[in-house]
Amino acid sequence: MFVKICGITTEEDALLAVAMGADAVGFNFVPSSPRSLAPSRAADIANRLPPEILTVGIFRDDAPARVVELTNQAGLRAAQLHGHERAEDTQWVRERVPIVIKVFPGGDPELAKATSYGADIVMLDSASPGSGQVFDWSLAEGAPSGLRILLAGGLTPANVGEAIERVRPWGVDVATGVETAPGIKDATLVRQFIRAARDAEPDDYHGNEDTKPFDWQLDD
Repeated sequence: MFVKICGITTEEDALLAVAMGADAVGFNFVPSSPRSLAPSRAADIANRLPPEILTVGIFRDDAPARVVELTNQAGLRAAQLHGHERAEDTQWVRERVPIVIKVFPGGDPELAKATSYGADIVMLDSASPGSGQVFDWSLAEGAPSGLRILLAGGLTPANVGEAIERVRPWGVDVATGVETAPGIKDATLVRQFIRAARDAEPDDYHGNEDTKPFDWQLDD
């Protein structure tokens, strides 16, 4: 099960997430977020991580050109679009950064058109991202088939197993559910979350190395 730890603000927490087995870490570039940090700081942290870790910059309703500029400036592998970005804007960004994650709130009518956005991964989140609120998981049924679904929104070590069983996503994403305070990760919670997610992996899960949306050999 692909696991992303989001809202990383320190090198220590990034290395902790990696050591516990996370596949990806997210850096928040939304100014109003309590987990926001400067792209230069994200670059410093990302440079210390193993090359197989997917590093993600999180944006909300930014101009596409700024998304591309900051993602590349920080040396990140992916951009996560967490606002009301149009399909054409998402496609434009995808042409200029290696990986794009497009976020939809559960139940968003646009979810039915998700394939038109051209994103590598589609994230389903609550209507208030970063709030730690769980949305109705049945709303995930509106997603077109064949997408890599990254489930977020109020996930914790206690409920991620049930979420995986019900939604059967390609991966899961967590921030608030493994923190002691906004942007401060708890080692025990991170370990418990990743273990619970991996233990809940369905027998027919297809998120193995062959189907991950990135190939580090392409960087050579």
